[in-house]
Amino acid sequence: MGLGQSSKAPVTDDTDEVNFDHFQILRAIGKGSFGKVCIVQKKDTKKMYAMKYMNKLKCVERNEVRNVLKELQIMQNLEHPFLVNFWYSFQDEEDMFMVVDLLLGGDLRYHLQQNVHFSESTVKLYICELALALGYLRTKRIIHRDIKPDNILLDEHGHVHLTDFNIAAIVKEDLKATSIAGTKPYMAPELFQTFEGSHPGYSFSVDWWSLGITAYELLRGQRPYVMRSSTPANEILQTFHKVHPSYPVAWSLEMKSLLRKLLCIDVQKRISCLAELQDLDYMSDVNWDAVLSKQLPPGFIPNRRRLNCDPTFELEEMILESKPLHKKKKRLARKTKDQGSDGSPQNGQLQQRLDNVQRDFIVFNREKSRKAVVDSDSSELSMSEKNKAIEDGQNNNVEPAAYLSG
Repeated sequence: MGLGQSSKAPVTDDTDEVNFDHFQILRAIGKGSFGKVCIVQKKDTKKMYAMKYMNKLKCVERNEVRNVLKELQIMQNLEHPFLVNFWYSFQDEEDMFMVVDLLLGGDLRYHLQQNVHFSESTVKLYICELALALGYLRTKRIIHRDIKPDNILLDEHGHVHLTDFNIAAIVKEDLKATSIAGTKPYMAPELFQTFEGSHPGYSFSVDWWSLGITAYELLRGQRPYVMRSSTPANEILQTFHKVHPSYPVAWSLEMKSLLRKLLCIDVQKRISCLAELQDLDYMSDVNWDAVLSKQLPPGFIPNRRRLNCDPTFELEEMILESKPLHKKKKRLARKTKDQGSDGSPQNGQLQQRLDNVQRDFIVFNREKSRKAVVDSDSSELSMSEKNKAIEDGQNNNVEPAAYLSG
């Protein structure tokens, strides 16, 4: 059962902006705090992607527009093997669209709910892969702030990919973040101090705490501290100081030592960067180049014969959604025909905010960006060769350097 198709395949060229009509909608696979996700195929290249779409009106009403635009701004500058990479963004009258890597292995929350047992070697590889992603984000001055099983997707081979940058923070050199953001059971102790009014600020170390909580949960099927999103900040702070996580006897001493270093309340003593993790004896046998190039096979491989997500997402889209994606073209055509306004001040104010979204939205096309870089590199190389030929009186037949994306 699919969600039907968008209109017939368009004829595209390099000057065209990518839009909704360039994709065939295949099926719904999920929903998050900011929108819904479906599998799509780009009609010209036949490549498959995940497309997240967010209703503009709902985003405006919930004051979520700023986070959506910030996520677009952040993701257009990122590309890494262990991130869910961003390919296109565009908008229409109703929705904002983000097209990203399609990862059909499901998120780690789904697999925990399916009672999957993750071996220690598998979790160790996950830690290494995610640590490389965190190391990369640090070079971009980005704190993710929401690392948890729900935001870690598996590809078909079982490698992890970090997603969801809608509450990420960009910090300037030597400065700390102070705003409170995250999912409470995964938030580091120093984040809760800002609730208490002391505002000491925090930095990249909060992501490493969240990585520790996630790794513990994958190994044990439950988190080291019992807390909920409704638990008050002062109670959570007391919990960190009163409760000492228990580490099962079956776990290796090295893994227990690593988790204790990640789940260290004292930020100064916590592992908080890639180099500190790589220096551990436990990591001495890790070939980091092989990890980065995905040459180390994970111990858990998702079932390729099924879609690793909740099947009710598609039923909701087909039956319950008042504005289903597969009927968008007819709906927008009808809306244009029946266009009207009640002229009320409230309606005018809302329309102004929607107009601002239309104006501020970031349109992005990674394909076009890559081509521009390649063309620029080729042009510069060609010019330098011409200059050299003039200087030397001959062509030196310089071999052009291979272009490496990312």
